Amino acid sequence: MEATIEVTGLRKRFGATLALDGMSFTVQPGQVTGFVGPNGAGKTTTMRVILGLDAPDAGRALIDGRPYPKLQRPLSRIGALLDAAALQPGRTGRNHLLWLAHSQGLSGRRVDEVLEQAGLASAARRKAGGYSLGMRQRLGIAAAMLGDPPVLILDEPFNGMDPEGIVWMRGFLRSLAAEGRAVLVSSHLMSELQDTADHLVVAGRGKVIADATVADLIAAASGDRVLLRTSGRTEAMTVLAHAGATVAATGRDTLTISGLPAERVVALLSEAGVPFSEVSAHRASLEEAYMELTRDAVEFRARPAEEAAQ
Repeated sequence: MEATIEVTGLRKRFGATLALDGMSFTVQPGQVTGFVGPNGAGKTTTMRVILGLDAPDAGRALIDGRPYPKLQRPLSRIGALLDAAALQPGRTGRNHLLWLAHSQGLSGRRVDEVLEQAGLASAARRKAGGYSLGMRQRLGIAAAMLGDPPVLILDEPFNGMDPEGIVWMRGFLRSLAAEGRAVLVSSHLMSELQDTADHLVVAGRGKVIADATVADLIAAASGDRVLLRTSGRTEAMTVLAHAGATVAATGRDTLTISGLPAERVVALLSEAGVPFSEVSAHRASLEEAYMELTRDAVEFRARPAEEAAQ
């Protein structure tokens, strides 16, 4: 079952646009790897190169040690969902999968298995053109799973999902990784990746700008900041600043402190008799970490409303 995706030094230019500028990363088996970045970062081009849909100008992309065109029965080595709308609307969901299955020597029984797995068994004989976006996503997932591949690439799989579908998708992705599969998921929804991904590859301007575990990225963004809730805000600011901390008021009764651990903050306030109701280490969200990492890689940035109005 175990296989990897290896992307090494990919470069790709479309006319005057440099889409990939040395993109390199590895997707390991047994984990969900989030693939994120601003629009224009090179994510879609990278996935197309991995799947043999675009040829790189330099570098290589390997699936289990081989480029996609060299794979025999490719659906059994890698499954992919790049565009949920890529279907014949006049076909039923089941027939859409049947022609894919027959092209790879797979049976109708396997089609029924993946329809059940994707939660589409009851809609299998409806025309796919009448499916909602969330149902089309599920059909795309079913197609990706036809060959029971050890590697999966899914582009924006949460798009169009209702709350029940999002919960299902989270659990489904984690279950795939638990089975030992290498799962690459591109998404703009950091909140979903925070709950789903083990590892994150952050792209910007055609190259990798971060490649780390989700836990490490959040820890780095969290820094050494401490949240303090106190009714004696002014007194607390004075005591902590005298101890060498950097203190910022973030609310009527809240302070953010840098430069002192939470234990030291508690000790100083207790000694000075300053009341407080909460002292906790700040934990950043994955979205905060992502915004910090990509602030210099955004292709288009809108001006603040007050500047635009001038």
